Amino acid sequence: MRFSIIIPVYNRPVEVQLLLDSLCRQTFKDFEVVLVEDGSADTAEPVVEAFREKLLLQYHYQSNSGQGFARNKGMELAQGEYFVFFDSDCIIPPQYLEVLEQAIRKRNLQAHGGPDDADAGFNDWQKAMNFSMTSFLTTGGIRGKMKDPAKYQARGYNMGFSRTVYEQLGGFAHPNMAEDIEISLRIKKAGFRLELVSEAFVYHQRKNDFRSFLRQSFQFGRNRVFIRHFHPEAVKAVHLLPVLFLLGILALPVLAWLWPTGSRLLALAYAAWSLALLVNASGSPKVALLSLLTSYGQLLAYGLGVITEYSLPTKWK
Repeated sequence: MRFSIIIPVYNRPVEVQLLLDSLCRQTFKDFEVVLVEDGSADTAEPVVEAFREKLLLQYHYQSNSGQGFARNKGMELAQGEYFVFFDSDCIIPPQYLEVLEQAIRKRNLQAHGGPDDADAGFNDWQKAMNFSMTSFLTTGGIRGKMKDPAKYQARGYNMGFSRTVYEQLGGFAHPNMAEDIEISLRIKKAGFRLELVSEAFVYHQRKNDFRSFLRQSFQFGRNRVFIRHFHPEAVKAVHLLPVLFLLGILALPVLAWLWPTGSRLLALAYAAWSLALLVNASGSPKVALLSLLTSYGQLLAYGLGVITEYSLPTKWK
């Protein structure tokens, strides 16, 4: 078997149904699906049973251990030559596996990562979240818009690697903190070829409300700093820019009192950035305004997450 698609899931049967339905339409057919239910109360087992005649499926229920270790269990069960990981809230375009297979063979890849996007049918809020997560103005293109594909650090919602990589390096090292970035760096250090395959994208139907989106962004900031426990060189100056963004916002009222000219200049810089966001956000004016909200929220929460993680003890056990 060529591909094993491994999906950790936690209390998301509706999303799993949409994901499995999209996998039924793949133009490349040599694959299995391994779904690991990670301690869900609202399980996807009835959904899986409904797809038994349409897909080659393995379903495994385990007590909650975190998405990284759920993926590890999926690899233990998998029969394919190459493992592909999706989050349960993704929808996969029909040509995904076909495109991936061509890229693996043409570029001699042992691992890959792919971007995420918003489908035209997603609601305005989902499109705004997608913009803030993928725009160069907010993330610098780290989620799939990089010029050099070899510099990409794959993310767990859309990534994969060969069985050979797994047998040599093992699985994910942590259940739920930066485990995807960690294994991406480990794969590259071992000399395997991991690159961005920009054509192998997924539609990421995020279900966050604003509060949960902020929590997620906060966790992403913590994750980036947490990775230093495994790879100290992985935290670079560019990852600290959201901290400066946060500190700049907090400094505005202080500057207004101590240095009014400086306060006006800083406010002008934020205004120019905001205008650039509005111009670049695709879709309706409502999507653009919501993108402004999600972009500010994301960077502020991420910056706070970085500060929080740096304040914790430096040794992780």
